[in-house]
Amino acid sequence: MNFDSNIAWKQASGAVSANREVLLALAGVFFMLPQLALAVFYPQPQTTTGMSEKEMMDVVAAYYGSILPMVLPMVLLQAVGTLALLSLLDGQRRPTVGEAIKGSLKGVVPYLLAQLMSGLALALAAVVLVGGLTAAGGTAGAVAGIAAMAVLAIFVGVRLSLTAPVIAVEQVSNPIAALVRSWRLTKGNTGRLLAFYGLFIVAFIVLLIIVNVLIGIPLALLAPAKAALTVEAVLGSALSALMALYFAAIIAASHRQLAGNTPESDSAPFV
Repeated sequence: MNFDSNIAWKQASGAVSANREVLLALAGVFFMLPQLALAVFYPQPQTTTGMSEKEMMDVVAAYYGSILPMVLPMVLLQAVGTLALLSLLDGQRRPTVGEAIKGSLKGVVPYLLAQLMSGLALALAAVVLVGGLTAAGGTAGAVAGIAAMAVLAIFVGVRLSLTAPVIAVEQVSNPIAALVRSWRLTKGNTGRLLAFYGLFIVAFIVLLIIVNVLIGIPLALLAPAKAALTVEAVLGSALSALMALYFAAIIAASHRQLAGNTPESDSAPFV
C-alpha cells in the first residue's frame, strides 16, 4: 500500500479537532506538567564565555546527573501518555479515557522494552560502523562513520515509528513482534513517511521561532528575569505537549492507513 500523507494529515488533524478537550487534557497531564516541573525545579545551568570546554562539559554532566532521578519517572509517564493518546485515537475500538489509560499501563513495559532493544541495536551498530571507519580512515573515516550512522538511525527510526500504535491499537504485547510488525507495515513507504514526519517537525520548529520572536524576545527585554523564565517554561512545555499530541495523531493515522483500517468516522468525538 502506498502511503498518502494528505489523507493521514486530514485524519490526524480531524481527530484532534473533534476531541480536543479530552486530548489536550491528557497531553497536559502526561507531557506539559512533567516538562514544566523539570524546567521550573531544574533550570538549565548558565555557561559563561570565560569557561573552558572542559568546564562547560563538567557543568552539563553535573546538570544531567542531577536531573536523572526526575527524568526516569518523566519518561515512564510520557510513555504511558503516548500509548493512552494512541488508544483514544483508535477509530475502531473507541475506548473511554479510563480504558485507554488502563490499557496504556499494560502496554508500557513492552513499549519501553521495544525502545530499549532498538536503541541498543543502534548503539552496537554505531560502535561497529564508526569504530571500524575511524580505524581505517582516521578523522575522515570518523566523520564518514558518524554521517552514515545518522542516516541509518533516521532510516531505522522511520521503519520502527509505528511500534507504539502496534502495541496500543493492535494490543501486541511482545516487543520483538511489535518491532517486526512496524518494520513490515512501513516497508516501501520509508521515504514518504520520512517526508511526512520531516515536514511536521519543520513546521513545529517554525512555530517555535515565531513564538520566540513574538513573545520570548519581548519578555526577555521587558519583564523581570524570573517572570520571563517562568513564562518561557510554560510556553515551551505547552508547545512540546502540543507537538507530542499531534505527533501521536500522525503516527496513529499512518498506522491506520498502512494497516488497512479505515473506520467510517475517524474524527467523531469520543463516547
